[in-house]
Amino acid sequence: MFPAQPCFLCGAASDEIWCSACDADLPYLTLPHCPVCALPTLSGETCGRCLQKQPQFDRTVAVFAYTFPLDKLIQALKFGEQLVLVNRLADKLAQRADNKSHIQPDYIIPMPLHPARLRERGFNLSQELARRVGKKLGIPVLSNACQRVRDTPPQSSLRWQERSKNMRRAFSCSSNLTGKHIAVVDDVMTSGASLNE
Repeated sequence: MFPAQPCFLCGAASDEIWCSACDADLPYLTLPHCPVCALPTLSGETCGRCLQKQPQFDRTVAVFAYTFPLDKLIQALKFGEQLVLVNRLADKLAQRADNKSHIQPDYIIPMPLHPARLRERGFNLSQELARRVGKKLGIPVLSNACQRVRDTPPQSSLRWQERSKNMRRAFSCSSNLTGKHIAVVDDVMTSGASLNE
């Protein structure tokens, strides 16, 4: 709990980083969605895209849709260094991921940043989120198991169709994870191209 302070979103007095009214207005992912890629579907069935071409991952756990004001929170974190937001967002993800009907992962791996991007930004948001989620769920985080070996343009700057090509051979894995159930934590998932690679 934080002492009473201004809500990060609306400025009203709050015991948390953002107030309960703003929390209720966040774009929680409540509509039926594909269990593989989290895109909306009519009744929560696997979407046509995932049926047509099965991604390299089995399941996506997402808390929010990437729309206002969540997009502004992520941008404040990534580009405004508002790291005070990490714990609340990570706690929401841990709560959503703590589903006893699914196999718990053996390890969590944060989506790696290229060293040049890490120097520029000063931190890896995915690693900060993964660290908190791992602590909450009691799952070890392997921060150095995978590396970003190509400094690619940001996915957000590319058209949807270009994103898979942009990610080709962008990562390497230095750990043997054969037979392990891995959760990869990323701050934003749009096309799933980074995760798929």
